[in-house]
Amino acid sequence: MDASDELLRAADPAALLALDGVIRSLNAAMATVLGRPAEQCLGRDFGELWPESQRTSAESLVVHAARTKTVAMRVLEFPGRGGAPVACLIEARPVRDPAGDEQLVWVHALDARNDLASLVIPFRLATTAADLGLWMYSPDENQLEWLGGLPALVALYPDLTVPLSSLISAVHLDDREALQRLLRSAPAQSPWVRYRCLTQHDGWHQLAAQTRRIQLGYGGPERIFGVVRDDTKLEKSRQKAQAALAAERQRAKEIADFSSALIAAATVQELQQVVLTRLAATFGATGVLFAIVDDGRLRVSTDAGISMREAQALHGMSLDHPSPLPEAIRTGKPQFVPDQEDYIRRWPHGASLPWLARLGSDYTVSITPLSESGNLALGAWEMTYRSGYRPSLDERTLMGTLADLAGQALRRIRLQQARVELATALQEAMLPRLPEHLAGLEVAARYRPSRDGLDIGGDWYDAFVMPDGAIALEIGDAQGHDVDAAALMGQVRLSMRAIAAQEPDPATVLTRTNELLVTMEAARFASCTMLHIDPGDGQVTGASAGHVPVLCARKDGSHSIRELPGGPVLGVVADTEYREGTFTLDEGSALVLVTDGVVEGPGLTLEAGLERAGTLAGAALHDGLSAEETANRVLDAAVAVDHLDDVAVLVIRRT
Repeated sequence: MDASDELLRAADPAALLALDGVIRSLNAAMATVLGRPAEQCLGRDFGELWPESQRTSAESLVVHAARTKTVAMRVLEFPGRGGAPVACLIEARPVRDPAGDEQLVWVHALDARNDLASLVIPFRLATTAADLGLWMYSPDENQLEWLGGLPALVALYPDLTVPLSSLISAVHLDDREALQRLLRSAPAQSPWVRYRCLTQHDGWHQLAAQTRRIQLGYGGPERIFGVVRDDTKLEKSRQKAQAALAAERQRAKEIADFSSALIAAATVQELQQVVLTRLAATFGATGVLFAIVDDGRLRVSTDAGISMREAQALHGMSLDHPSPLPEAIRTGKPQFVPDQEDYIRRWPHGASLPWLARLGSDYTVSITPLSESGNLALGAWEMTYRSGYRPSLDERTLMGTLADLAGQALRRIRLQQARVELATALQEAMLPRLPEHLAGLEVAARYRPSRDGLDIGGDWYDAFVMPDGAIALEIGDAQGHDVDAAALMGQVRLSMRAIAAQEPDPATVLTRTNELLVTMEAARFASCTMLHIDPGDGQVTGASAGHVPVLCARKDGSHSIRELPGGPVLGVVADTEYREGTFTLDEGSALVLVTDGVVEGPGLTLEAGLERAGTLAGAALHDGLSAEETANRVLDAAVAVDHLDDVAVLVIRRT
């Protein structure tokens, strides 16, 4: 499977586009989003296939990624199967086609299930701009959440989240049935329904509400959104006071959500998603640019609210460039640029950026570095505001606090990434290359590291040709998930290879290896299974040192579990004499050796795990799959049930 197929494997909608927006390939989920069979989408312009209301946003998203070669995100809306439209966070990311070395744009839906509030932001901004109120109703919880907007309605929602009964109790008796019927029926979009509502301080208000069912995210939950219009004339002074109260309350919630999302971000992509979807809404900005330092240059992504020319001019810029964004990162000091005159006075040698002509007349710029106390900045975010805006001291302080959180998150993510890369490289270097072109036999192995500890473990496998022509196989598990476990694994594997070159049978190899480890007074122990297979007649000789049983899968789809004789784990009991057993591997059958992480895990007993792995291996042989494909099946099934341990699978099939 090539890299382009990998980008389309996910269940969420995904497509690969040419730089001019023409669809090259897409998955079934994206075809469903676009409302037509996949074959009718190929060769068509991506933006033209979206609903008319979303077409401009979809096209600009693709154009931005194609021209600037940076990541952009937008919330787009498309018709759902059940009649309710779907609001989905779509990312456009430049990629390279490995087959033709062509630059493409990968457009795909991001998983926002842990951050549904980000999908609501466009609706909230739209209703606020239209001087309307917005609430969200969750039928399963029977609660309404006030999302802000129309200032006159603040008194109706003293708490952001209220039970439906609390709202109904404030509605005039004659109007309650109409409002309840509106919530019960919840069509894709309802007509406006008028009702009277009593507030604590302002008496009766004449309101009108319109509801709409929306699915939040591809495969996500449905919610009922209500747009509220106040037809009552209120005093302007009271409207301003209520607006300030609503804004402060909403702002506090946004800041709390923003902080939590920054702390929870586990990858650079997730951090970008948090900043680009939340920052502008939190501070009332018109656009956001997120810059990360990579090898001394800026790697820029935007929310598409900043012009493509500006983002393109900054992407790849050196930290030595005489302009405000690199200076903020170099010095760790925030920068605010109110107009063109101020910019030229402070950066006279950096006056070639394309947005300089509009500075002051159209917008102002605020730049905040991502820094931690005592550390160099790792990047910065830049926000644009309407002309004339100047951040207050409180806002500058808050921006700095959130930027520090983002810097801590980015540093943590990069340290984790470096740790995983180091562990993966170490593990790959220590695992052996299997022998190829074995007469009458086919051997394959698979390994995946632990998601705990150092992401490296003590699981190992080995296969090599003995001096007498037999094939030696071993699989084992050294205790732990750290560097010490990896070191012990390497010692045991290499020792067994050296001993096997001199000893004729697996039991003796295990006995000598155990003596060596006991003499070394190793702080860890290891389990192991070792087999010798005669490629001519299929005779197998094997022994086990406290390891899980061997699985024997047959081409008729059946399987059996074989307990090998042996003894305790290696490195614990001195003077242990290991025993061995013999049996025959039939033609077309395969032996499957696994570590305990494959067959044991949360909610999975050893017996159930062995039965499942044996069933999968037997079915693979029945389907005519190779040893490599059989190993993949067994390993993928273990990973799918959320095992935390490292896992290894070794398969040898007699052809």
